[in-house]
Amino acid sequence: MSGTLNKVMLIGHLGDEVKMHYFEGGGCIGRFPIATNDSYTNKQTGERVVNTDWHNIVVRNKAAEVCEKYLSKGDKVYVEGRLKNRQWQGEDGNTRYSTEVQVTDFTFLSTKQESQSNAANATNASGNTDTTTNHQAVQPAKPQQQAPQATPVEEDDDLPF
Repeated sequence: MSGTLNKVMLIGHLGDEVKMHYFEGGGCIGRFPIATNDSYTNKQTGERVVNTDWHNIVVRNKAAEVCEKYLSKGDKVYVEGRLKNRQWQGEDGNTRYSTEVQVTDFTFLSTKQESQSNAANATNASGNTDTTTNHQAVQPAKPQQQAPQATPVEEDDDLPF
């Protein structure tokens, strides 16, 4: 063992749809942001404070295609992987930096249908009395294929970022 560890585990909600990039050799990568929340109560004001952190997620090849097919904005997902720092030249000539989570394993924690149902329930709990809108959002969608629960990700360092 090398004596070092680079491992990240996150549970959060997708902030956007999966963006796919395809390469000439047949490989592909998918990118999407995940939001995680940290909350506490301010002792001076008694107010509940929620801080949101955004994480750039990168998934490769077949796993990226699975994520694109089954995940959408708002879905809850568990991702496991390693941190990777990148730098590049921006259009303005300045050097830019970003930190990404390169996924090695993931599990879907909610489906598109569950996300729609949870959004409708949250709207109803917030005091919305227009029940026709809520019932439309909760109506079951067309049956979908069941998403796989855990998918190992193959390593392929030949793909450009």
